[in-house]
Amino acid sequence: MLNVIHHTSDGNAPPLLIAHGLYGSGRNWGVIAKRLSHRGPVMAVDMRNHGTSPWFSTHSYHDMAADLVEVIEAEADGPIDVLGHSMGGKAAMVLALTRPDLVHRLIVADIAPVSYGHSQAQYIAAMRGVDLSQVTKRSDAEAQLKGVVDDPALIPFFTQSLDVKEKKWRLNLDALEAEMPKILSFPEMDSRFDGKTLFLSGANSDYVAREYRARIKELFPDATFIKIKDAGHWLHAERPREFESAVRGWLENTASV
Repeated sequence: MLNVIHHTSDGNAPPLLIAHGLYGSGRNWGVIAKRLSHRGPVMAVDMRNHGTSPWFSTHSYHDMAADLVEVIEAEADGPIDVLGHSMGGKAAMVLALTRPDLVHRLIVADIAPVSYGHSQAQYIAAMRGVDLSQVTKRSDAEAQLKGVVDDPALIPFFTQSLDVKEKKWRLNLDALEAEMPKILSFPEMDSRFDGKTLFLSGANSDYVAREYRARIKELFPDATFIKIKDAGHWLHAERPREFESAVRGWLENTASV
């Protein structure tokens, strides 16, 4: 089963499961998960081929949704709230579309149920290019990535997945590279999720374009759209308090609906 980071709570809200994006981990969500756990218990997972979760040769969204099913069935008594960002958002959407009985409400952060043309493979090349024999602390790897990674804000994000002591990445770079076409795509789905759904995106991001809304509404007819000002694709890292506030407010507003 996936590695699960538990944030316990005295609150009585339904449990919340967080699925991170590509090259991330459950640890990336620690601060937001802890704050949201004031409402109720929160679980942040390491997706397959990330963090300390098992490595596999396949990385499809049906694979990832099945992993989330296993976690929910092991950790919860009934349907729970699910939040997914980017790759994790696509996995959460497939989960809701294939096992709606396990999902109470769905929050999709800055991604749509469509295929994208841009690749993220350049970051795999950048991480492979780090001479780990010269790394004794995380900042050593960050120095090597400067000038190679186009967005400086991503560098500390990537190095959170670096095991400095073991001098290795906690990412199955070979599998992620081989499966990149699947990661960029979205499977054909003929079902729909009728539960409450929030598409939360960064105002400066183009991942949830207006032309995608028709398809979103076909699959998620009860979808609501909210944008976070001055945020891009990594909205939870760029504007964590605004992100948390938007998630909390929507969950509270839909609690009795």
